[in-house]
Amino acid sequence: MEKNVTIDPYVVIGKKVYIKNNVKIHSFSHIENAKIESNVTIGPYARLRPGSKLLSGAKVGNFVEVKKSVIGKGSKVSHLSYIGDSSLGSNVNIGAGTITCNYDGKRKYRTNIKNDVFVGSNTSLVAPITLESKSIIGAGSVITKRVKAKSLALTRANQDEIKNYKRKKK
Repeated sequence: MEKNVTIDPYVVIGKKVYIKNNVKIHSFSHIENAKIESNVTIGPYARLRPGSKLLSGAKVGNFVEVKKSVIGKGSKVSHLSYIGDSSLGSNVNIGAGTITCNYDGKRKYRTNIKNDVFVGSNTSLVAPITLESKSIIGAGSVITKRVKAKSLALTRANQDEIKNYKRKKK
């Protein structure tokens, strides 16, 4: 551990954790076998599992789990997300409720997110997949194919509305 590291109460730091300068770790976070570069913010209630690496200026917020992944410089996974077996470039924004779907029951696959990508809330990224630089993923999408640079990808069913609907009584 280097200089100017602030660790709030109730943080668990396991084996093989390397922490650089100016890091803030909020309460109830759990970190094991991870590398944390300078100027990083973690938690509260974050979990960094083995193989996690947070590059300079990254943010992993509340109720975020990261496993065997790199969170790039200045990238943010602010809340309620799972990032596993992934590489995030610099300045990536991951919206609330986003998950990487990396396991099919037999094998684990990688998610590759390039620089300056914006992922909207409540999104599922089904690996193996690559999101190219400066792409945008619409909220509520399930993305299963490569997304080209500087493009918008979204998957949504049309909303149906039944007027004057009455629930059936039991």
